[in-house]
This record gives sequence, C-alpha cells and structure tokens, in this order.
Amino acid sequence: MATESDFTCSIVTTPRLAMNVWTSGPEDGRPLLLIHGNLTTGGFWRYVAAELPSEVRVIAPDMRGFGLTDAAPIDATRGLGDMSDDVHALLETLGLAGARRVTAAGWSMGGGILQQLLLEHPDDLGALVLLAPVSPYGFGGTVDAEGRKAFDDAAGSGGGGAAPEFVRRMREKDRSEDDPTSSPRIILRSFFGAGANAANVDEDFLLTEALTTRIGDDFYPGDSRPSENWPTLAPGDRGVLNTMSPMHYNTSAMARSTAGIPITWVHGSDDAVCADRSMFDFGTLGELGAVPGWPGAGVLPPQPMKQQTRAVLAGYASQPGQEDLVKEVELEGIAHGLPLEVPDRIAAEIVALTPR
Repeated sequence: MATESDFTCSIVTTPRLAMNVWTSGPEDGRPLLLIHGNLTTGGFWRYVAAELPSEVRVIAPDMRGFGLTDAAPIDATRGLGDMSDDVHALLETLGLAGARRVTAAGWSMGGGILQQLLLEHPDDLGALVLLAPVSPYGFGGTVDAEGRKAFDDAAGSGGGGAAPEFVRRMREKDRSEDDPTSSPRIILRSFFGAGANAANVDEDFLLTEALTTRIGDDFYPGDSRPSENWPTLAPGDRGVLNTMSPMHYNTSAMARSTAGIPITWVHGSDDAVCADRSMFDFGTLGELGAVPGWPGAGVLPPQPMKQQTRAVLAGYASQPGQEDLVKEVELEGIAHGLPLEVPDRIAAEIVALTPR
C-alpha cells in the first residue's frame, strides 16, 4: 500500500498543454486515472491513493485552470469537451489511450469529464467509477428526470450562479474564516470537505490547492448573459460553470452507449452539491426563499440530479450484454467530499472494478 508521501507531482507535456500530474505506484503498474472536481486539484486524491494496493499506478492530473496545469482558456460550448480532450491527450502521451486498460474515477465535475470521455473516446476506458458526479444533464436549469430545460436559454445555470463575494475571495486567495458564507476555507470544509474524517486530512494543504483555481471569464466561474427568465441570469460560452450548463453539456447519450465497460456510481446520502436538492441549485435556493422571485416548482423546481443520473445509467444497463455492468452504491450519512471523507471506501470500490 502506498503512503501520502509517495504521492508526488510532475509536469507532463501533451500536444494540447502542459499538465501537472500527481502520481504514485510503479510506472508499469495497473493504470488508474483519477479526475478531480471543480475548485479542487489532483492533489485531493492523496488520501485515496494511500489506500490503494502498491501495484496500482495512480495518475491524477490537475485539469486546465486548476493547480499547476497550464491556464488554457476553457471553451464551454462543447460542454466539458476541452477537459475530456485534455485527458485523452494525456493518455495518448502516456501510451494508454485506446487500450481499454485504464480504470478511471471522477469526482463531481470530474465524473462529468469522464462521462464525456466515455462518449467520445470509449476505448480509452476499461472501467469507470463515478463519485457524486455532475448529472448527465449538467448543473442547474433542468426540471425532471429526463433533463428538460426550464427555459430555452438555460437560465438558472452557468457562470452567473457563483456568489460574487466568494469569487472575490478566491481571487484574493483569502485563507481566513471571516464571514463563513463566503469564506473559501469554510465553503471547502462544509461542502467539499472530509466531514467526520477531518482530523485525518490536512485542511491547509487542501485550501492551498483549491486557491490555485484560476479566476475569470475564461476560467472560474465563467461569463454569463442577462435573461428575461428567473433568476435573470443565463449561461455564457466561456469558463468552468458554463461547461456544466445544460445549454452546452449533455451526456445522456450514455443511456444508448454500448461501450461494454462496468460502471460503479457512488454517492452520499447527505450530499448537498450533486443532489436532488442541491444547495447550489437555483431551484432549491428559490424554494427556500434564499433567492427572491422564485416562479415556483411548476417552472423551476430543484433539479433532480440523482434521479437523472440513475435514469441514464439504467438506460446504459438496458443495452444488450450490459445488464450486470452498472452498480449503485449509496453511502449513508456521507456528503459530497467522498475522496476525503471515506477514502478507504472509495479505494475499495475502485479496486473491486480494476482488472488484475
């Protein structure tokens, strides 16, 4: 079994950009690709890596706009396509693309990146673990399990959804706990953190990594457009949050995919981020009265994110020969920070799916 000190990073230059890649295990070991979520980096996987067998080769890149990877602008009009193409280029550079050898796990936004990779480069993957993933219909602005948009302009999703004061403090690399509602440290701890496992993680390290997030219209949170629809903000075409708007992102074609690889979906019962009542979704915030003017559940209800993921994976399992390839694991009492809160459980689910 590896240790946290074995988890180190170096720059790998691909035809697309220079990526900072965290690794552990032997170079000729069983390849495991780990893709981080929004506001985090590959470094957040250090606790999962420490729980894995020593023969596993962990490959955990920082995605563009995060960590020490090149701050290449993010074109949101292809959904998470810029990032999934970056992952494909990294696998090509490492000699792992197209071989169906790589087990991959993606957390939150990272799960969305891997959903898009599965659709566009299915032979890059041998098995897939989705950890509290973004819905196949994106984040915000949809109303039912089929992913129907509330408004044609996808109002209620995209770059305008980030709280301006939080964005300002991220830009200034504010490490304080002042005003908990906008403190990057408190937001990280409360929604992306280790929960009951907090004593066993290094919060200062994690905050340092989170504060490497590039801020701006081309990065986090992205641009936005005014809308005549509530909450008067519609997605733009640039930056992180717009990549996950249903205007640009839709991987529901997974329901018709015949890729033939096993997929395990792991989520926590107490997740408040990628959930049926996400605390970052305008539908939920409007219902709670936190954002005034909500038009009601008949127009923009809380997005049923887990229902959407479940329906798409059921479609995948309904394809010939794939009936036994989907597994759902709900962890009772666990929130969104799966790689930090229960790294041992996550490592076990990954190992169970990794070919020997």
